[in-house]
Amino acid sequence: MTNRQILQAMSGLMAGMFVAILAGTVVSNALPTIIADLGASQSAYTWVVTAELLSMTATVPLWGKLSDLYNKKLLLQLSLGMFVVGSLLAGFSHGVGLLIFSRVVQGIGAGGLTALAQVVMASVIPPRRLGKYAGMFGAVFAVGTVAGPLVGGVLVDTSWLGWRWCFFIGVPFALLAIVLLQRTLTLPTVRREVRIDFLGAFLIVGGVCALLIWVSLAGNRFDWASWQTAALTGGGVLLLVAAVFVEARTAEPVIPLGIFRNRTVTLTTVASLFVGVAMFGGTVFLSQYFQVSLGKSPTVAGLMSLPLILGLLVSSTVAGQVISRTGRWKRYLVAGGVTMTVGLALLSTIDADTPFALLSLYMGVLGIGVGLLMQNLVLAAQNDVPATELGAATSVLSFFRSMGGTLGTSVLGAILAHRVTTELAKGLKAAGVTAPGGQGEGGGGGVPDMKSLPAPMRSLVEHAYGVATADLFLVAAPCALLALVTVVFIKEKPLKTTSGMERLAEESAAEPGEAARAPVA
Repeated sequence: MTNRQILQAMSGLMAGMFVAILAGTVVSNALPTIIADLGASQSAYTWVVTAELLSMTATVPLWGKLSDLYNKKLLLQLSLGMFVVGSLLAGFSHGVGLLIFSRVVQGIGAGGLTALAQVVMASVIPPRRLGKYAGMFGAVFAVGTVAGPLVGGVLVDTSWLGWRWCFFIGVPFALLAIVLLQRTLTLPTVRREVRIDFLGAFLIVGGVCALLIWVSLAGNRFDWASWQTAALTGGGVLLLVAAVFVEARTAEPVIPLGIFRNRTVTLTTVASLFVGVAMFGGTVFLSQYFQVSLGKSPTVAGLMSLPLILGLLVSSTVAGQVISRTGRWKRYLVAGGVTMTVGLALLSTIDADTPFALLSLYMGVLGIGVGLLMQNLVLAAQNDVPATELGAATSVLSFFRSMGGTLGTSVLGAILAHRVTTELAKGLKAAGVTAPGGQGEGGGGGVPDMKSLPAPMRSLVEHAYGVATADLFLVAAPCALLALVTVVFIKEKPLKTTSGMERLAEESAAEPGEAARAPVA
């Protein structure tokens, strides 16, 4: 395929990824307003984010398996349709329960896009040329991430629109993506008679959910050392052990364990898990820090995130172009691991009085590291597996990155709630002030409405959220360091010059003649 043909085929795919990113980021600046408007808690704040990540994580392997049975383009359109349904439900929500459910529906759609977009790319683009287009996807990611908070902030600050339009605005983009995919993307359907391992999928989802519920509620609704902790952790571990047992014995597992015999896949999977923890867990609460600790409006909070996104945009685009030209990729993984670790360590020093210039520098460093790591881990894995395992390898990496993000968001959300409680208790005790409405009663208390707080109390809350946010980055930094250590051990191999479909045809043609050629050889 020529570059023009590839770009035409990728247009609908990029539009689909843009709407997925937009839906995830447009609510980031609106969440404090949404949670306050619905009268929900800090724990609910975390679950509005976690619900989408969890459902996306759980469904990524299933979407990958479905792509073996049905047309990938149809599945992409179906996932976008799920996105539309979830967005409409979220926009009409009048309670946090329905809002969280709608985020689950959106997450299922995002799981399809996450699993299938990279599989489709690898099917039509050779790894040697894939870096350039992966960089373009990184640019789409950056634009969607920049536009989302800005648009969300403007919508929240516009009285005649409000936060509900943060969900409605993604609907026309999703519909446009469905139409573009229909017109520009043509893929052969390769049908295989396989059975989806629903038991394994259920066990995986159940085990992960049990652990997530535990980390979200422990220390808030019940003690860390309690029978609830024992039940949730014990049940979660047992379910995951059972999942491994089932996956090892079924003919078509949701997560094929045999793929981990490949060293590159194993190492990139572990690195993706740590990147997910550090990236999602470390940055998802930045908007809350801008608005609560620094006292900024949603629109200004969106503008303040620009350095992070610009760093990601520049690094992913430039690295993609250079990798396609030179064929060398490991140095960018190592540089990304170093830069990401440094960025998180720098952000762990912030507080309510950190100058914006310094904050921008720290965010830019973190963005550069994320841009160098995220897409190139997938490229390394796709380059080192047979074409028949391309979908499995891609979905496994996406699954573990999403799982890392889900676990990171839940754990760090619980740490944030606990730290805010501790700092408020210290401040209130020192000042002899009683928190209005039980504001100091921990992570289960409501997210504060800063405009309604008296000046002394507002100062205490700003300090508490500043200290707590810095602690999140301090916890996330070792995860980035572990990702760096992991990528150091990945062996660099030359990038292949044939696409996934071409490699699949070559592998299929080689199998029947292998025995006949052996004596001649």
